[in-house]
Amino acid sequence: MPHPLIPDLQTLASQVADSAGFQVCGVQLLSHRIPMTLQVQLRLADGGDVNLDDCARFSVLLDAALEAGELLQEAYVLEISSPGIGEELIEDRDFRSFRGFPVEVHYTDARTGGEARREGLLLERDATTVHLNVRGRTVRFPRSDVLAVRLVAPTEG
Repeated sequence: MPHPLIPDLQTLASQVADSAGFQVCGVQLLSHRIPMTLQVQLRLADGGDVNLDDCARFSVLLDAALEAGELLQEAYVLEISSPGIGEELIEDRDFRSFRGFPVEVHYTDARTGGEARREGLLLERDATTVHLNVRGRTVRFPRSDVLAVRLVAPTEG
């Protein structure tokens, strides 16, 4: 269950980010740590990646807003970072960056109505379709049927 302060922290971080030319990609509060840790992931407002100077600048701005807003009453550590890439490909930029990489497509099979999985090399994702190379053949999945696309470890052979 997410911490009850997450929505307020997300709102505050987003307001600070918007005014400074950033976009918040994720907020986590790790209250089990001593001191607790607030992790905020951000990108540039245009979708670009942030650098270390951007993280430091945003940290100063968000820390001041947190202190003024008095949301966190205990000591905390503030960690600012870029989201990087997870296992699951979500945004268009993820699909562009990982063309040719092995992926697993989790989709709804139109014939059976059940869920299915297929592995192959990612070719592209366009407005309507995810294209996969499966043993030299192009396999197309309608985007409306795709539940998830995840990076997988390459297999031998």
